[in-house]
This record gives sequence, C-alpha cells and structure tokens, in this order.
Amino acid sequence: MTVLPAGSTIGIIGGGQLGRMLAMAAARLGYKTIVLEPQPDCPAAQAANRQIVAAYDDPAALDDLAANCQVVTYEFENVPVAAAHWLADKVRISPPPRALEISQDRLTEKSFLNEIGVETARFWPVGSESDLRAGLAEFGGEGVLKTRRFGYDGKGQQVLRKNDAASDSIVASLGAGDLILEELVPFEREISIIAARALDGSVIVYDPAENIHREGILRSSTVPAHISTACAEKAAAYAAALLVELDYVGVLGLEFFVAPGDRLLANEFAPRVHNSGHWTEAACLISQFELHIRCVAGLPLASTSRHSDCLMENLIGDDVDRLTDLAREPNVLIHLYGKSEARPGRKMGHFTRLTGHRDAARG
Repeated sequence: MTVLPAGSTIGIIGGGQLGRMLAMAAARLGYKTIVLEPQPDCPAAQAANRQIVAAYDDPAALDDLAANCQVVTYEFENVPVAAAHWLADKVRISPPPRALEISQDRLTEKSFLNEIGVETARFWPVGSESDLRAGLAEFGGEGVLKTRRFGYDGKGQQVLRKNDAASDSIVASLGAGDLILEELVPFEREISIIAARALDGSVIVYDPAENIHREGILRSSTVPAHISTACAEKAAAYAAALLVELDYVGVLGLEFFVAPGDRLLANEFAPRVHNSGHWTEAACLISQFELHIRCVAGLPLASTSRHSDCLMENLIGDDVDRLTDLAREPNVLIHLYGKSEARPGRKMGHFTRLTGHRDAARG
C-alpha cells in the first residue's frame, strides 16, 4: 500500500460544503487540494489551495486536475461517470467510478443492494401511466414515485395515496426520463451509518445516527440512535458488504428505514461523506472528513468511537441567524459553510450539541 506523502495534492470534484470540509481535513494532514467546480465563489474554494473553474466534464479541466493531483476524490454523487472513468485512466480516483454509476440510478442502486443481500422496500420501474398503474396495484394502491436520477433533498419525488389517480400528468410532473415507484412501508425511525474502507481492504464504521427529515431535507441526526444492538450490528454488516462488493476506498453513507421487529430496509447510499455524519467532527476524535482523506491517501484508519452523545442540526435558510445564540452555548460546535446568501431550503451550516459523555460503563 502506497501512502501519499505530506505535501501531495488531492483533487476534489465538487465545491460545496462537503468539499470544503474535505479540504480542511486534508490541510490538517499536510495535503494540498485542488477543487474542480464551475461556480467561482463556491464554499470549498475558501479552504482549498486552488480552484479550477470549469464544468465537471470539461476535457481541459480534467487534464489539468489529473496532471496536478496524485489522487482524486469527489464530494457529490452526480459527477459525470464518463469523466470519472477518464480520470481513472490517468490518476488514482477514490471511490471507484462504479460506485458513482450504481448510486446515480435508483433502480440500479436498489437492484444492486438486493443482489448483495441488503433488503430494501419493494420497487417497480415506471416509464408510463400503465407502468404506474401496475406498480400501484402491486403495492396496494400506494407508493413513492421518484425520478431515477438527480433527485435530492426531497426533490424529484411524489407520495401517492390510495385516492390519488395514476395519470400521465403525474408521470410528466417529475420530468422526462424513467421513474421508479417504491412501496410505502411503515417504519419506526430513519437511521444512517457512516462506514469507510481503506486501500488495504480494512473496514470501519461509526455508530448509527437517528435522523429526522422535513420536506425531504435532513434536519437533525441524534447519536446514539434509539435502536437495538442487533439492529446496529446489522446496519454495520450491510455497510461492510456494500464496501467490499464495490471494492470501495473512502467513506460512504448508507440510509435505512427501521421497520417493526428491527427489520432494516436500505433506502439509498451516498458514495461520499454524508450530511448525517457531520456529528463526527464534534463527538469523535477523528471526523468522517479526516477518515475519508486517510482512506484516499493510503493512511491507516483511525478509531471511530465517540466520546460523547450528541445532536447535530442543519442550519437551513434563515436558521443561520441563530449563530449568536448558539455561540453562547458551552457544548456546541458551529460550522458555517461560507455561503453569501441564505435562501429557503439552502444548507448554510450545521451545529453539533454535545448532550452527554459516553463513559466506559455505557459502552
């Protein structure tokens, strides 16, 4: 295993807040970063050594990135797969392009998860009104209709109830392209687990977080989650299986619904550091961001144990105005993303409140 020497340069495709936090973690370990991002005033540019202002698939920009970095990673899953494969021929890229390709299509993603033994809600491909009617009939008249690609933070999906008539207008309302209907399943809570795999194949996981979403956007993550030990162990096993099957290097987030009887249904995975893992920068010695940099640089993995229980909340839109009040609290770590304009639904930052020490007696 080759360790990237200090002073080497790591490329990051994507200039959002995740790229910003990766660049900050890289700097702490002595690495330089170059960010490829078309938006010139992106959050990551404030923390990186250099920004290439160009489209993610711009040939000249990719040439520049490959020539000046020893390894390339990414901070969001909608990186053009062709660009990732092109880079992989010239420079080491982690996680692998295959992880991007699978995660970008919900039908491919859920089929893959089922193939490796990870249970999901039932699903049905939809390309027309007749497909939608057939899927609704299979799922008792209800379901969640989603775009197969590019949906995030609640966008590109619609919940259908028994009194909603299937129609071409519903299919068309989600835009062009194929869709997927997912069965509505009763669940007790939503959780996620952050896991990592190193270049040498070793795997490590953080404790699962219990998540609350509103309007499709993650609002908070609480650790520990209110789940059994067996449920947590199953989530960790599912994440490990996913990492191994993808020959993955880096950090990923895997989201679940917890149904009655500790039944775990995977919702989706993100081949990158994850919003529900932000708590790790306050409640663990090594954050998910440093862990990801360690993985892609070939450094040893570190302990993912936490020293504290905690609550992480996203600051969305005008929530950022809470800064002064939050700063008065003694057990709160605040992280703002350097975005100049607060808009409804826009993640402006997050904070993590430590809620208690995790002593040895509690495990």
